[in-house]
Amino acid sequence: MPPETTTTSRRSRLTPERERELYEAVVDLLREVGYEALTMDAVAARTRSSKATLYRQWKGKPELVATALRQCKPISPADIDTGSLAGDLHELVRLHDESEVKRDQELMRGLSHAAFQNVELFRALRELLIEPELASFAELVQRAVDRGELAVDNPARAFVPHMVFGGALTRPIIEGIDPDPEYSHRYIDAVVVPALGLS
Repeated sequence: MPPETTTTSRRSRLTPERERELYEAVVDLLREVGYEALTMDAVAARTRSSKATLYRQWKGKPELVATALRQCKPISPADIDTGSLAGDLHELVRLHDESEVKRDQELMRGLSHAAFQNVELFRALRELLIEPELASFAELVQRAVDRGELAVDNPARAFVPHMVFGGALTRPIIEGIDPDPEYSHRYIDAVVVPALGLS
């Protein structure tokens, strides 16, 4: 049986509503105890599931965590289309609640630390969370190219996610302050827009 069929069959046992409930519980647990302390036993207890069900649906904790984080994202960049790339980036900031952004930053800092010590977690996060997010950013940027707004040979176009995430990740290191929406909007206008040659 082809791998795709196996995956579809393996995951078809849960309803979308049940999967969503389970993903939200996993993310809540991650925020409460961190990746290292999170166990499949705890997930099973929180979601009133059996460990057998969890392992049947996902290969293990790394895959479950990465999938939960991806499914609980409020929105992907490619879902936004304001008609301009600068507008899309500002809308991406506007659509994220400030308190949730702070919690997500704390969560991702902990996960980043764990991922560099756990090859399986690093691989799962790359495959199931980071690569889809990069593909979504690529789609957002390609729309700007298709509109004629962004030059196809603009060297900065490949670095849009680096600029957007880099500004958020480095502020706590450089300034000791978490980014807030006001900072993110200023950063887009002062750094990202000029680098892309947008008006």
